[in-house]
Amino acid sequence: MKKYSFFLTISVCFIYFLTPSMVMGQAAAAEAGIQEIINQSNVAGLSVAVVKNNKIIYTHSFGVKNIEEKTPLTDDCIFRIASISKSFSATSIMQLVEAKKLSLEDDASNLVGFTLRNPKFPAKVITLKMLLSHRSSINDSQGYFSLETINPATNPDWAKCYNNYEPGTGYMYCNLNYNMTGAIIEKYAGERFDQYVKHHILDPLGIYGGYCVDSLDKSRFATIYEYNKDSAKFIYSPNAYAPRSEEIAHYEMGKTTPIFSPTGGMKISATDLAKYMTMHSNLGKYNGIRIISKKSARQMQTPLSLDENYGLAILKTDKLIEGKILTGHTGSAYGLYSAMFFEPNEKFGIVVISNGCNPTYENGFNAVIRNTVNCLYKNLIAQ
Repeated sequence: MKKYSFFLTISVCFIYFLTPSMVMGQAAAAEAGIQEIINQSNVAGLSVAVVKNNKIIYTHSFGVKNIEEKTPLTDDCIFRIASISKSFSATSIMQLVEAKKLSLEDDASNLVGFTLRNPKFPAKVITLKMLLSHRSSINDSQGYFSLETINPATNPDWAKCYNNYEPGTGYMYCNLNYNMTGAIIEKYAGERFDQYVKHHILDPLGIYGGYCVDSLDKSRFATIYEYNKDSAKFIYSPNAYAPRSEEIAHYEMGKTTPIFSPTGGMKISATDLAKYMTMHSNLGKYNGIRIISKKSARQMQTPLSLDENYGLAILKTDKLIEGKILTGHTGSAYGLYSAMFFEPNEKFGIVVISNGCNPTYENGFNAVIRNTVNCLYKNLIAQ
């Protein structure tokens, strides 16, 4: 089996934010532990950020940004973070709810502009809240890269987009829910989705990132790789950062929103994602800037049933760090794996992003991501 250990011995662009309770030895122990995880697995690159007492105390990057060019991964590299992106969409919705431009209990049909009804339960209204919590009874069987898949006027097989249970009574994770959510944001904010998130979340928090590839510095992109177990090789994933410039040139507000992938298309660094995470941990506020109200933040973080522990684009889990109930989200797409989890009462949080690794799982989490989270917690939080 081919290893990339000659890349992974490189450790670059790290910053220690020392507090009275942290010593360099703790950081060194964390790095040694993560290096051991990397040496035992196939990993292209890994960026991490740790928050303690509501402050970023540590960031570090391991491995490579680009395998072919042998360029090292650095802390200013940005990644497509996949499904953690959903929380940016839900946060945007909560801002619009607070502005009284819409309600979580609104009929999603009225919001999106075409009929959303499970044909087996035609009298049951599918609400915006059901979209955000994956309790809409909608599935991705017809695809989710276009809203036309579920529009009865454009897809004769639209009924296949619905499950056999009544909306609001069951859970199924569904990307189409959030691409429709992005279209709703555009209609009620009067601003293109990617621009709304930039102006109302990223800019106020002082964060660099976004959904539009052409608006970002491409030199900062961490190349994403799919790991092929059979060949033990990393395969470049060009679609991860497909700019879709031609489609954007003919963009239709509230209709072609999936071009930006509100369900998974945010590009951001681990360090900046940690800032955003801390905002949610602090119930909507970071560095004196309030993004959403405490009520909205709590609503996003409150599971709607004990089965899936999923709220509004944020979930709770006791399967990541033993003995801890953490709040956050994971992401996986094109070979990338990401995790953003925090403990609001203990005021710590951890972000881990890999641009490619062996996709084995433990307790429902990518093993490399889970083991790295635990290593950072043991050495930098629990000490």
